[in-house]
Amino acid sequence: MSTKTAFITGITGQDGAYLAKNLLNKGYKVVGAIPRRSSSDVNQWRLNWLGIADQVIHEDCDLLDVSSLVRVLTKYQPDEIYNLGAQSFVATSWAQPLLTGQVTGMGAANLLEAMRLVSPGARFYQASTSEMYGLIQEPMQSESTPFYPRSPYAAAKLYAHWMTV
Repeated sequence: MSTKTAFITGITGQDGAYLAKNLLNKGYKVVGAIPRRSSSDVNQWRLNWLGIADQVIHEDCDLLDVSSLVRVLTKYQPDEIYNLGAQSFVATSWAQPLLTGQVTGMGAANLLEAMRLVSPGARFYQASTSEMYGLIQEPMQSESTPFYPRSPYAAAKLYAHWMTV
């Protein structure tokens, strides 16, 4: 049986780091997108804390740059692609709505386009958020609860969701 390869954006975040650890424990080769605009010494502390920083393949790659996504997907031909990358601070999304829309929304579309071109057979996971439901319209949320985003972050996540659908 050959080793599966997973590509993770947002690998330095909480969910990305724990996902990487879980996949490594299952025998996956894990490739993580590290955008150059982030400081690796600061942002990789979770990977270091989990003891997996040296087991993850770090690639300079950015959701805003389709060519870097195509390059990495071509190089590794992942079986699974996990998009956890985002500008995920709701308050910051009000201060930086354009960046939030570009990274969180268009970043997902960029990754999907790179996947379509290079790795169409890969499985894709798009991380979502309860923020997409925003103002509670029902006492209990379900799959049929209507979306009601109330921040630039929520709207960008909803765009990424619908592009994935």
